[in-house]
Amino acid sequence: MALWLYKLGRFSAHRAWLVISAWVVIVGMVGGAVALFMGPMSNNFQIPGTETQQMADKLAAEIPAASGGTGAVVFTTTDGTKFTAEQETAISAALKEAAKVPTATGAIDPFQTQQLIDGGAAKIAQGKAQLATGEAELAASKAQLDAGQAQLDAQASQVTALPAGSPQAAAAQAQLAAGQAQLDSGRAQYDAGAAKLAASQAELALGERSAQASSGIRFVSENGKAAIAQVQFEVSMNAVTPANRQLLQDTLNPLQDDGITVSYSKEIVEDVSSLIGVSEIVGVAVAVVVLLIMLGTLWAAGLPLAMAIVGVAVGVGGTMALTTVIEMSSISPMLALMLGLAVGIDYSLFIVNRHRQQIRAGMEMRESIAKATGTSGNAVTFAGLTVVIALAALSVTGLPFLAVLGLAAAATVAVSVVIALTLTPAVLSLLGRRVISKRGWAKNATAVAAHDAETSDLTPAEREAADEAKDIKASTKGWGGIVTKRPVLWLVASVAALAVIAIPAMGLRLALPDGGSEPIDSSAYQAYTLTGENFGAGMNGPIIAVATLPEGLSEAQATALNLDVADVLRKVHNVEAAVPTAVSPDRRTAVFQVIPAEGPASESTVQVVHDLRDQNSALSSELDVTIGLTGQTAANVDVSEKLGAALPPYLAIVVGLSLILLILVFRSILVPLLATAGFLLSLVAAFGGVVAVYQWGWLGGIFDVANPGAVLSFLPIILIGVLFGLAMDYQVFIASGMREAYAHGQDAKQAVRTGFKHAAPVVTAAAIIMISVFSGFIFSHLTMVRPLGFALAFGVLIDAFVVRMTIVPAAMHLLGSSAWWIPKWLDKILPDVDVEGAKLVAQAPAAEDEESVPVS
Repeated sequence: MALWLYKLGRFSAHRAWLVISAWVVIVGMVGGAVALFMGPMSNNFQIPGTETQQMADKLAAEIPAASGGTGAVVFTTTDGTKFTAEQETAISAALKEAAKVPTATGAIDPFQTQQLIDGGAAKIAQGKAQLATGEAELAASKAQLDAGQAQLDAQASQVTALPAGSPQAAAAQAQLAAGQAQLDSGRAQYDAGAAKLAASQAELALGERSAQASSGIRFVSENGKAAIAQVQFEVSMNAVTPANRQLLQDTLNPLQDDGITVSYSKEIVEDVSSLIGVSEIVGVAVAVVVLLIMLGTLWAAGLPLAMAIVGVAVGVGGTMALTTVIEMSSISPMLALMLGLAVGIDYSLFIVNRHRQQIRAGMEMRESIAKATGTSGNAVTFAGLTVVIALAALSVTGLPFLAVLGLAAAATVAVSVVIALTLTPAVLSLLGRRVISKRGWAKNATAVAAHDAETSDLTPAEREAADEAKDIKASTKGWGGIVTKRPVLWLVASVAALAVIAIPAMGLRLALPDGGSEPIDSSAYQAYTLTGENFGAGMNGPIIAVATLPEGLSEAQATALNLDVADVLRKVHNVEAAVPTAVSPDRRTAVFQVIPAEGPASESTVQVVHDLRDQNSALSSELDVTIGLTGQTAANVDVSEKLGAALPPYLAIVVGLSLILLILVFRSILVPLLATAGFLLSLVAAFGGVVAVYQWGWLGGIFDVANPGAVLSFLPIILIGVLFGLAMDYQVFIASGMREAYAHGQDAKQAVRTGFKHAAPVVTAAAIIMISVFSGFIFSHLTMVRPLGFALAFGVLIDAFVVRMTIVPAAMHLLGSSAWWIPKWLDKILPDVDVEGAKLVAQAPAAEDEESVPVS
C-alpha cells in the first residue's frame, strides 16, 4: 500500500496541473448537479413498518383530510390584556387568508371554535329545559289519557247494564266507540311524542358526552389573553416547502400592527435549507488560527483548509444533488459538512506536516511529497477507512434516514481521503519552498549549520548514532516523557477521571427534539412556552389515535361508539383529553386527538403512548374496536426505541470490523484491543457530558440550553460511529509512529516515547482543529445539531488528550514488547500493509525526469 501511494503522490506532484484541473472539473460538475437537481430537505424520521407509519398510511387512504401535517400559531396581545373584538376579527380574517397558502387545507379559527365549545353547554342546558317541558307535557297527556280511559271504562260498564238491542244501548255503544277512537288517537299522539322525546334525550345525551369530551381542549385561554390556531396542510409538514412556510408567516405577521404577538410552532418556522451559520464559520476560523500557529505561513495553513473545502464541496454537494430522489433529513448534509471540514483539514495536515519535516532534513522536494504520501498518506488511508466503515455501518440498522445519513457522511470522508492523497501532493508541488516560511527556512538553516559543526568530525555511522541518541534524549521530555515515567499513576488517574465524568450517562434518556429545545428568543420556543402556560404542555404534542370500527354502523351508532372509545382513552393515566375528530365516509375508521398532561418529549408522555397501546385488548373485547397511534409524538417514541434497540448490534459490527482492520494495520492483538477499550471510555464519558449539559442543564447558560430535556434520540448511534472512526484516526497516527520506531530496531518502551514525540504535535493540532470545527456547531442555527456538535467536540477532546495521549502511551509503555505480540500463524496469513511506510525509508530516490519544482 505504501509503495502504491508513494507512486500516486509522485504522479500528482509531477502532473500537478492535470490533477488540479481534474478536481476543478469534478467540483464544477457537482455544482451543476446541485443547481439542477437539489430538492427540499426534511426532518422526517418515520420508520417504514412501524405502527405510526401504518396508521399514517391508513389515514391517507381513508381520511385524506386528516392525514396532512399541522402547525400551530399562538396569538397573544402585546400588552398582555384580553383580546378586543377588533383583534379577534383581525385574527379570524388573517386565518382565512392563511388557509389560502398553497398546500394548506384550512385553519381553525380559535374564537369561533371556542365559542362553539362554550355555546355547547348553553345549548345542552336549553335542550335539557326543553326536554323537561316536553316530559311534563307528556306526563300531563298521559294523565289525561289515563283519566279518559277510566271514564270510558265506567261508561262501558253502564252500557252493559242497558237492555240489549234497545235504542238506548245502541246510542250508548256508538258514543262509547267514538270516545275510544278519540282516546286511541290521543294515545297515538302520545306515543309519537314519547318516541320524539326519547330521540331528543338520546341526541342530548350524545351532545352532552361530546361536549364533555371536548371540554378538555381549549383554543382560547380561560383568561382570554391567548389563542391557539391550527393550520392544516394536505401534505406532511416535512413536505411543506420553506417558501410556503414563509408565505404563511408573511400572511399572519401583519397582525403585529394591531397589537398582536404571533408565535409559530417549530413545525412552521423550522428551516432546514441552510447549512452554514455564523457559529460554524467561527469554528472554522479558529481552525485556521491553529493552522497558522502550527505551520507559520499562510500558504501552508491555507492548503489543508482549501483541501477540506474542496472535499466538502464534492461530498456535501453530491449529497444535496440527490435530495430530489432520496428523502434526506437536514442532519445528513450537516454531519457530512461537519466531518468533511474536520477530517479534510486533518488528513491534509498530516501529509503537509510530514513533507515539511522531510524537506527541512534536506530531502528533494518531489521525493518528499511522494514519500509523505506513501507514509503519512498510508496512515490517512487506513484512518479514513475506519471512519468510512463506522459511518457506512449505519445502513445495517434498518433505519432508512440513518442509513442515508451514514452513507452521505462516509462518502464525504472518502472524498476527503482521495483529495488528501491526490490534490494535496499536487498543490504542494506548486507551492515548493513556500510551504515553509522564510523565517522557518532561516531557522532551519541555522540549526543544520550548528548540527554540521557539532558532527563534522564524526563518521556517518557515528553521526547517525549521535542523532538517534539526541532524539532518544529529547523523547524523554515533554508530555510523553512525563506519562511514561509514571505510567501506572497516569493510567489509573485517567481511567478514574473518565469513570467519574461518565456517571451521568447512567441517566441517559432519548427523544426527538421539540419546540422546548429551541433558543429562548425563537418563535418556536415562545409558541411552545405560551401553549404550555395557557393550554397545557400536552397541546404541544397531541397523540393521534386511529380506530378501526365494526361494519354496518349507523351514524348515531358510530358517534356513540366513538364516544365510548374516547371514554376509555381518557381513563389512561396522564391523559387530559381524548376527542373524536373525524370519521371516514364508510364509518369504519375514526380519528381521535389525545392530549397528554406533559410535553411530547417528557417521560410521562412516552408512558402514555405505551399505555394507550395497552388499551387495545380491552377495546377489542368490550367494544370490538382496535386502535393504532400515529402523529409526531408517537412517531418520536417509536423512532427513539428503534434507535435504542439498534445500538448494541451496531456497536458490535463497528467494533468487530475495525478490530480486524487494526489487527491488519498494526500486526498486533493488544494494540487494537487497547484502542477499542480506550474508545469505550471516551464514549461513555462523552455520553456523561451530554447528559449533564443537555438533559440535566448543567452549564446551560453557557451552551444556551434553556429547557433541558431528553437527549437527541439518534445522537448515541451517530456518536458511536463518528467517534470510533476519529478515535481510530488518532490511534493510527500515534501508534504507527511507535510501530515505525519499533520496526526500525528501537526498544519497545523507547519506541513508545519516540513515536509519541513525533506524532504528538501534529495530533494535538489536528485534535484542536477538529474540536474547533465541531464546537462551531454547538451554537448552530439548527438546534438538532447542537448536542451532536457538543458530543463530538467533547468526545474528541477526551479521546485525543486523555485516551490517545495519556492512557495509550502509559499502557503501551507498561506492556513493552508484548504490545506487538501476534500469533505466528496469524502473522503469516496477514498481508503486510506497511502502514508506517518502513519499506519507503530505505528506498533510493527516483530519478528526476520532469520539470523542476518551483522553489519560491
